[in-house]
Amino acid sequence: MDDHHSGRPLRRGWTTGACAAAAAKAAARALLGGGFPDPVSVTLPKGQKPSFALSRQVLADGRATAGIIKDAGDDPDITDGAEVVVSVEASEPEGGVAFKAGEGVGTVTLPGLPLAVGEPAINPAPRRMIAEALKTVADEFGAAADFTVTVSIPGGERLAEKTLNGRLGIRGGLSVLGTTGVVVPYSCSAWIASIHQGVDVARATGLDHIAGATGGTSEAAVKVLHGLPEEALIGMGDFAGGLFKYLRGHPVPRLTVAGGFAKMVKLAQGRLDLHSAKSKVDFRQLAGLLEGFEAPVEAVRRARAANTAAEVLDIARSLDLPLAEQVARQAREVVLANLDDTIAVDAVVFDRDGGLIGHAGT
Repeated sequence: MDDHHSGRPLRRGWTTGACAAAAAKAAARALLGGGFPDPVSVTLPKGQKPSFALSRQVLADGRATAGIIKDAGDDPDITDGAEVVVSVEASEPEGGVAFKAGEGVGTVTLPGLPLAVGEPAINPAPRRMIAEALKTVADEFGAAADFTVTVSIPGGERLAEKTLNGRLGIRGGLSVLGTTGVVVPYSCSAWIASIHQGVDVARATGLDHIAGATGGTSEAAVKVLHGLPEEALIGMGDFAGGLFKYLRGHPVPRLTVAGGFAKMVKLAQGRLDLHSAKSKVDFRQLAGLLEGFEAPVEAVRRARAANTAAEVLDIARSLDLPLAEQVARQAREVVLANLDDTIAVDAVVFDRDGGLIGHAGT
């Protein structure tokens, strides 16, 4: 399974949830007396049947444990190469499948996620995949699918520090994710899902003000500017349109949109996907703002011929023109046009050092 990124083929991989389902299947088969299948295959929601080699297999004291090394393909996934370890034990008759968080798997501590507070952070789709894999094995041996499943990701707590889990209220480790079982390289779906989860948690915890930022510098700066808690920060990245679309159906009282100058120029020019591969700065339009300030003709000409938005900002600064303020105003208008009128909006522009250079709205 290949995709293309920058003109070259990319290999797809398998989600943490797919690895957990396969490991659970192998462990259950060993627990019921069939030995550890190695490799073990599992059927994914869309019908694919990948096979996985086992990295560990232990059967002792009524408990079977299998491990699989996650292969995320060519996606820059922080869990690529991590070991997903699943232990399976028999549970009470008619108890069904119960889940526990082992080492490196987090626990939900805030409302708003599709799991109850106190539950292990094993998302609903992976739970279904695991339960279906266990039922397949149970049916093969004429047994009931009553199991306790403990999922671990050794080192997961350290890896989780590089994710948004903390602000979503997932403590102690990673989430077990994946709706299809397949990792599509450089897919935006996981990022969009994290935006949705961030909004859901903010709403469920009663926050009335959230901020979507294009990057780490602007996120840190807007947090200080407005005194926002961690849970109010939404990792919008380049997906401004994804955030606005979700907020139309899941509104909050107040939204701040923050970013560096170039990204906010794109937003001000009506772009909702701010990635460099999806949108470019219109330098003629940006130079037109300098014309509106009655900048010298030579300055406008240089702005039209600029290679970067930063060059135009430098020109404006040398002339003491409030270009970033105007960009903030226009960006705010674009945001307002993409939301319903119940949401109060302000737009903030920061420089590369996190300094405030433009602000529009309350």
